[in-house]
Formats: sequence, C-alpha cells, structure tokens
Amino acid sequence: MSIQLIDRENGQGRILGDGEQPAVSPRGFYAKHGKRALDVLSATLGLIVLSPVFALVACCIKLTSRGPVLYRQVRFGKGGRQFQILKFRSMVVDASKTGLEITVSGDIRVTAVGRFLRRHKVDELPQLWNVIRGDMSLVGPRPELPSYVAEYTPEQRTVLSARPGITDPASLAYRHEEELLADHKDPEQFYRTQILPDKLARNIVYLQEITLRRDLRIIFNTVSSSFLFSDKTQDRRRF
Repeated sequence: MSIQLIDRENGQGRILGDGEQPAVSPRGFYAKHGKRALDVLSATLGLIVLSPVFALVACCIKLTSRGPVLYRQVRFGKGGRQFQILKFRSMVVDASKTGLEITVSGDIRVTAVGRFLRRHKVDELPQLWNVIRGDMSLVGPRPELPSYVAEYTPEQRTVLSARPGITDPASLAYRHEEELLADHKDPEQFYRTQILPDKLARNIVYLQEITLRRDLRIIFNTVSSSFLFSDKTQDRRRF
C-alpha cells in the first residue's frame, strides 16, 4: 500500500533555538473564538445523542474481554501539557507492556470487539469528553506519545501550539495506517522515520489556515470514511 507524501517544504517556519516553543497565532474570528465554541457545543451534543451507543459498546467490551471499558493513556497537548486521552478499550489488558507502541494490522493484542471499534474509529468517541474538558478539539493535530514528542524537531513542535484533535488531515491520509505498517519488517522504524514526519508536515500546513469550512469538511470526511467508505484503495485526500 502506497502513501503519497506531501512536500515538506510547505508550511515550515523558521528554525527555533533549543527549548524555544514554536507558536502559530490563530487568525480570524473562527480560529480565535468560534472553534472552541463549536467544540464545546458539538461535543456536548455528541455525548448526549450517542449515549445509547456508548452504553452498547461498554456492554460489548465487558461481556467479551476482561478489563475496564475505557483506556487511558498519557499524551502531549497544547503547549506541551500532558493529559490523559480516553478511548474505548480495544486491546487486551496491559497490551502496552507487551509489543510495539504502535498497532499493526493483525496485532494479536486487539480483541474481537476492538477490531470493529478500531476499523470504524468508534474507540475514539470518548475523546468527546476530552474536548469538553479543553484537552482536545474536534479537529487538530492528533496527540502523540511522549516518546515520539521527545524526538520532534523545532519545526515539528509547531503542532504543540494548538489543541490536539480527534481527527486531522493526517488521520484521513493514513486512514489505513495499520495495514500500511504491517507491510514493513520494522513498523516502528517506518512510523518514526516516514509516517510521523509526514503527519506532522500535513498538520503544520493545516495550522497555517484554520477555517470553519475546512474543519467541517474534515469532520464530514472522517465520518464518511469511517462508516460509508471502506475501500482501502480509495485515493487519499489532500488538504
């Protein structure tokens, strides 16, 4: 499976000194005020409307595997602040202690229910609570593990200037990331050296121009790709 990488020269800023925090100043009313309002209203409505789905998923997880319904993991958010991201548990208990930090297609740690949740991104729904809390946004650079953030270049740290999101342009481009990783002998190395840099480059470009229309398009494409279009050969959208 091939992925078309974007030009990394696009959207890169100046070289920052060691320890200097990069920043992308929001431009326009939506980026400064409207985005947060959309986040809170949409996430609150989503939790209410999807509460039956939450209950059904919780029952399925508890009835089919041992362990808690929710999985918590430390990620880096805006300004480099750590927070606990929430997900429906899709893997066996203590999966993070056995195996890679990333997940590849066919990973034996993923439960039967978890495969469905991950395929349709249902495992990410509890992050609506992270959005209400202010840890995350509906759309923004996906938060990474501390071990990956520690290796960011000064330019890549630009993504820490904004709230991380439930979805982003990179999530759409790498919709079938697990299958892509499974094609490589060293998936961890391939993720660190190829996929992650390209994800960060895409999100830096996104941060240069945040608009309501763009966010709504990303949300729509995320929902449609999760539930309506499952063709793995579908062309990757570029934003």
